[in-house]
Amino acid sequence: MTHAVQILHDVFGYPEFRGQQAEIIDTVASGHHALVLMPTGAGKSLCYQIPALMRDGVAIVVSPLIALMQDQVTALNVNGIAAACVHGGTSGEEIRRIADDIASEHLKLLYVAPERLVMPRFLQFLHQTPISLFAIDEAHCVSQWGHDFRPEYQQLAILADEFASVPRIALTATADSATRADIQHYLALNDARLFVSSFNRPNIDYQVVEKNNGKKQLLQFIRSQMPGENGIVYCLSRKRVEDIAAFLTENGLTALPYHAGLDWETRSQNQRRFTQEDGIIVVATVAFGMGIDKPDVRFVAHLDMPASIEHFYQESGRAGRDGLPATSWLCYGLNDWVLLRERIQLAERDEAQKLIDLQKLDAMLAFCETADCRRQLLLRYFGEDSQPCGHCDNCTDPPTRFDGTVLAQKLLSCVYRVGQRFATGHVIDVLRGRESEWVLRFGHQQLSTFGIGNKMTVKEWRTVVRQCVAAGYLNVDIANQALQLTEQARAVLKNQQQVWLRPLKHDKTRSSRNNDIWLRTEREERLWQTLRRWRKERASQNNVPAYTIFADRTLQDLVQHPPSKLADLNHIYGLGESKIKHFGADILALCREWAQ
Repeated sequence: MTHAVQILHDVFGYPEFRGQQAEIIDTVASGHHALVLMPTGAGKSLCYQIPALMRDGVAIVVSPLIALMQDQVTALNVNGIAAACVHGGTSGEEIRRIADDIASEHLKLLYVAPERLVMPRFLQFLHQTPISLFAIDEAHCVSQWGHDFRPEYQQLAILADEFASVPRIALTATADSATRADIQHYLALNDARLFVSSFNRPNIDYQVVEKNNGKKQLLQFIRSQMPGENGIVYCLSRKRVEDIAAFLTENGLTALPYHAGLDWETRSQNQRRFTQEDGIIVVATVAFGMGIDKPDVRFVAHLDMPASIEHFYQESGRAGRDGLPATSWLCYGLNDWVLLRERIQLAERDEAQKLIDLQKLDAMLAFCETADCRRQLLLRYFGEDSQPCGHCDNCTDPPTRFDGTVLAQKLLSCVYRVGQRFATGHVIDVLRGRESEWVLRFGHQQLSTFGIGNKMTVKEWRTVVRQCVAAGYLNVDIANQALQLTEQARAVLKNQQQVWLRPLKHDKTRSSRNNDIWLRTEREERLWQTLRRWRKERASQNNVPAYTIFADRTLQDLVQHPPSKLADLNHIYGLGESKIKHFGADILALCREWAQ
C-alpha cells in the first residue's frame, strides 16, 4: 500500500487514509470485487479513484446524474488526473477526443450513465479497451426499495458476464438490509467483499423543531446560526419552493429556487451559482442534491418532514462533506405526515411496497418526536449501536417528559365520541368547548367530552394529537383526514398503559451556533476573507466551482498554519502536487502580504 499512500498525499494532498479506505483500495487494486457502504463525506470516491491510478487501463465509473459526473471530472482535472465523462450532451468531436485519449493510455477515469454503458455499441467499444475496474456509484439506485430507483441500474449485471476478470466496486451512502440484498443480487456481487462503515456523521449537529410558522422559524435559524453560509432548504412542493425562495430573498438573503418545473437554463444557472459562489441558499425539492459534490454546505434545512429516514439521512448528509461543523435543521408538523401518507396511498405501486413506505414514514415521525438522542436513533435505524452524542438538540437541551395519560385519555375519548369521523380541528373544538358551526350542526356540544380540555390552547392540543399519532394510539384516515383509534388506544383508555409526553410549549430555535464552530481572530479573519476572494476569482477564471480550487478545510489550514515557503504547502490539507504547482505562488504571496 506504499504506492497508494503516496498517491493519496502527492495527488490529493491528504495525510492519511480514513476508516476502511486503505483496506478497500487494497481489495480493488489487487483485482477483487467490493461492495462499500460509507456515509456521505467519508471519502467513497477515493476508494475507486486511487485503484484506477494504480492499475493499467481506464476505470469506467457509472454515475446516475450528469452534474455528479461533471463535478467529479472537474475535481480530478484540477488535481492533475486525466478524467472525462460521456453523456447525452457530449459532442461527437469530444467523444472522438476521449476515444483517442483512451487509445493513447492517457485517460484514467471515464464517467458514464448506466443507460449508455449497456448500449451494444458502447459495450463493443469497451471490449476493445483495456479496463482497470468498474465503479458503480450511488448503487442504491438498483433497488426498488431504495429512495432513488433507476431501472437502468438493474441491467448492469451484464458487466459480470462480459467482463468477469475486471474488478467491480459498488458504492452507496444509504442502504437498509433489503436494498443491500438487491445491490448484491442485481449487480452480481454476492462474492464481493462487503465493507460497512459507521453511518455516523459526527460533524453534523441535528436540530428538530415543531412547525409553528415555518417561514419565520427558518429565517430565524439562518439569521441566528448560519448568516452568510451556503445552505440547502428542502420543501415538499414546487409551489412551496418558489414561495420560500421569494420570502428569504425579500428578507435580504441570496436564495435561489430549484425544481423540475423550472426551465433547464434557470436550473443550470442557479446550480452554477450555488457551486461557484459563497453565501448562496438553494430552496429545492428533493430533485436537487444527489449530483452536487459541494463540500462546504454548512446547513441543510427541511421545511417539511422527509418521507423516510433514508431520505433524511441522504439529504441532511449533503451538509459538511468537508468534515467541518454543519447543521441539519428539520421543521415538521402533523400535516406533513398526513400529506405524505396520502401520497403513498395514492401512488401507483403494489400494496406490499406501500406498506413498507408507510412503515418508513412512521419511523421518520418517531425520529421527529423522540426525546432521546437523535443521532443514536438514526444510527440504530441502520443497525448500528452508539452512545448518546452529547450535541444534538435533545442531548444539549433534554426535553423533560411528563405523565400525559389523562390528556391522552381525554383526546382518545373525544375521538371515539365523535364517531372517529372528524379531523383534528373539529376534535380540538369539541375538547375546548368551542361552539363552531360544525360542532352545533352535529350536536357535539352535548357530548360528555365537550369542553373538558378548555384550559389548553389549540397548539397544545395539536402537540398532544401528534404525539399520540407517533406513539401509535391514533391513525389518520386518508379519505377525510379523520382521527381514528388504533388497537393500542384501548390499553390507554382502560388505564392499562401510561402515556409520557414531551413538553407542550413550543421551544424556540437555538440562537447560538455549534460550539465546535471555528472561531477566528480579527487578524485571521482578514486572511480568511482574502483567501476566499482569491478562490472565487480563480474559480471564475477557470469556470469551475470554487471548492474544486480549495475546500474550506484547506483555507482553514492555511489560516491556522500560514506558509512562509513553498515546502510548507506540502503539509496543508488538500494540497497535492498539481494544486501546489498551479496555485502555490499565489498563496505564498497572499500569506506573505498578510504577515507583513
